[in-house]
Parts: sequence; structure tokens; C-alpha cells
Amino acid sequence: MSKTISGLTERYPAQLVVPVVDLLSVAAGSMLAHWLRFDHWQMNDRYLLATAVMALLVVLLNSLLGGYSRWRITSIHSLLIRLALVLLAVAILATSIIYFSHSAERYSRLWIGTSLLLSFVFAGGARALAQLGLRRARIKGWSQRSVFLVGPGRNVLKVGEGMRASPAEGYCLAGVLRFEQSLNESQLTALANRVAESGAKEVWICVPMEMGEVVRTIFYTLRNHTVELRFIPEFKDMQLLNHRISEVAGHYAIDMSVTPMSGMAPVIKRLEDLLIAGGISLLILPICLAIAIAIKLTSPGPVLFKQYRTGVNGRRVKVYKFRSMQVHEERGGKVTQATKGDARVTPLGAFLRRTSLDELPQFLNVLQGRMSIVGPRPHALAHNEYYKDIVESYMRRHKVKPGITGWAQVNGLRGETDTLDKMEKRVDHDLWYIDNWSVWLDLKIILLTVFKGFIDKNAY
Repeated sequence: MSKTISGLTERYPAQLVVPVVDLLSVAAGSMLAHWLRFDHWQMNDRYLLATAVMALLVVLLNSLLGGYSRWRITSIHSLLIRLALVLLAVAILATSIIYFSHSAERYSRLWIGTSLLLSFVFAGGARALAQLGLRRARIKGWSQRSVFLVGPGRNVLKVGEGMRASPAEGYCLAGVLRFEQSLNESQLTALANRVAESGAKEVWICVPMEMGEVVRTIFYTLRNHTVELRFIPEFKDMQLLNHRISEVAGHYAIDMSVTPMSGMAPVIKRLEDLLIAGGISLLILPICLAIAIAIKLTSPGPVLFKQYRTGVNGRRVKVYKFRSMQVHEERGGKVTQATKGDARVTPLGAFLRRTSLDELPQFLNVLQGRMSIVGPRPHALAHNEYYKDIVESYMRRHKVKPGITGWAQVNGLRGETDTLDKMEKRVDHDLWYIDNWSVWLDLKIILLTVFKGFIDKNAY
């Protein structure tokens, strides 16, 4: 059974099968949409042409965006999100082509929308069923790839534990060769023989970065074998950010700290911000007007408090808040965080800060493009100067736009950071968010903010 499934997945990989499934899904979706719209199955030439164009666009965009690769380690919801974005892009392209070719009156917009929606149901359903079936098979021990581990005992043990903790990825242990600092000739010969005898499909070289020369030695030793080789380096206590392998200037590079906002990601993130911030701004407009009037009536000074903060890539941006303190000046440009019982905070300001209503004007910052709905909270410039030298990787939180709410905030890390430990925990959460960003994670944080993030006892 295991050999049968393994043979099928190797002979017919996702890169070959899924594009065919997508083509059939678009065709089936278009035909069913035509029946629902026009009450018959017979499609004329122009609708057949539109179907063919949409199907080809779906396959092309999926190929460009990696929708047919890395299926063994890609989650179902990631596959479905990618497919939904592809179909949204196809809808925009298809309607644009029809509009600019002056053919709008010849096509039903309802048919186009229904076709792509049904295509998503068919193609997405096929993806979900295939992934669930394959993962169930791998958990039962079928369709697995055998792996031979090479490296120091501690590193090999750590990677082996990761394999056992992820049975759905379908990797099993074929053998292990442990060594400490280097491999002698007899060990290298034994490695080549043991890999051949084990029948392993892959060899994973699990060594720290400082032992890079060993990787070359093992690579040369296994030059006559057809196994796949993977280098799994250990970075010890280094704080990595959006790490991956890339190619720059003709050389392969291990990206250790790069922005996740590349490719389509910044476009998607910006669209998300505009849609959500635009809708929320309309809803909160009466509340903002009421707060502005209340501030004017209860204390002298401007309604808005404006302060420069560090934005994406270290650029300074002006951030707005409702003023919650009495107007005052601090000597020497020093910025003092608000503390419990702070005399500078007005009674209305205390309520605004405790309920986060003082941050509502930041939706204007989002619409301006200076901030995002979700991201690391912006700190005062003086705090950045202080903490950047004592908290490791502190400034890497500025790889993305600052946010109105963030992963740290919904995990209870709001308000005053009066100890180094509090700031370190906040930075750790910010970096985790950046390294794991997705639209789904943003939506999760927004929902958590709605349910538990507005009122906080730590906000003074």
C-alpha cells in the first residue's frame, strides 16, 4: 500500500496533476454557471473563449505564485488563500479585458463571477481532499520519504524530534551518522555505504553554521548518489526574520533578516488596510466627533496629539492620537512614559487610554499609508534610541509598517514597558508576527483586539 501511494505521488506530482484539475474546475464552473444564468448548457463561442482565457490565466498565475509547489509542507488554508487570490486577480483581469475591448454588453458579469466562485469551490475542494487524504496516508505510514540524518548528536536529535512532531509531512528516519567536529576517511566511506544500503530518498546535513566545511565534504562524498541533499543549519541564538533561501547576483544566499513585504505581499497588505480602515473610519466618525468635542470642553489645547515615530525601514512618520494629557513640555526632548496615576493625564484622557479610544485617529494614518491596521506598535523616538542597544534585534521590528494593534498587544503586552523584560517580550512577539505574517493572522489579531484588546488595565 505504501509503495503504491508513493509511486503514484512520485509519478504524478502536484506540479503535473493540479494544473489539470484547475483547468477542469474552471471548465466545470463555467458550464454550471452558464446553466444557472441562462438555463441551458450550450455555450456559444464567445463564452467558450472567455472560459479558455480564464482557465489559462488561473494556471499561469498559480504557476508564477508557486501554487503548484511545496505541497508536502504547505497547509490547506495557505493553498486555499493562494487560490482565492489567484481567482480574484483573474476576475479583475477578465473584467478589464472585456471592458477595454468594448465587449461588456456581450458578456454576463453574473456569469463571470459565478464561474470563478464555482471554480474556487471545485478546485479548492479538490485541493482540500487531496491534502487531507495524503496527510492521513502519511500519518498512517504510507507515502513517506525516508531520510538519512548526518551531524553532531545534539543537532541530529533536534531534527529527528521535529520529524516525529510533524507526521503529516511524511518523513521517516532511514539512518543516522553522528560525529562531533569533522569526518575522517573511514567515516565518509561508511556514510556513502550506509546511505546506499538504507534506501534513503534524502540526506539531511544537520550542522551548525561554523561547520560549513563539513557540508562540502559530505556533498563531495555523496556525489555519485542520487539522493536529495538538504543542508539544515543551526543558527543557535540568532534572531532570524523571514529567513529563506534566495538567489542574488548569481549566488545562493540564506536570507537571515529580510522584510516579508515582497512580491504581492505589500499590495495585499495595503488593500487589506484600505478596505478595513475605510470601513471602520466611516463607522467611528460620530464617535471621533464626540471625543473631539469632549476634549475641547474638558481641557485647553489641541484635540490631536501629534508625534514623530519610526515607521517602515526606519523612516520617521507623524502619528496622530487624541490628546489625553494636559499640554506640557519636557526638558531636553526627554519622553516620559505615562505611569499609573500620572498627574499629566486628564480624567477624560485616562478613560480614552484605558479603552484605546485615544488611538482612533491612527486610522487616518493607515489611510495615508504611514501605518497599518496590524503591526508592531510604534514607540517614541527616544525609546528606540534607548532600547536598540540593549534589546537584541529591536530595530528589526521596523521591517514593516507600525500598526494600530499587534500580536504583542492581544497577548497582554500593552501599556507601560517599565522593565527590560517587558520590552524584550514585546519585541519577541513583534518579530514573531513579522516572521509569520499572513492575511489570516491579521484577521485573527483584529478579532482578538475587538473581543479583548480595547480595554486593558495596563494602559495608563
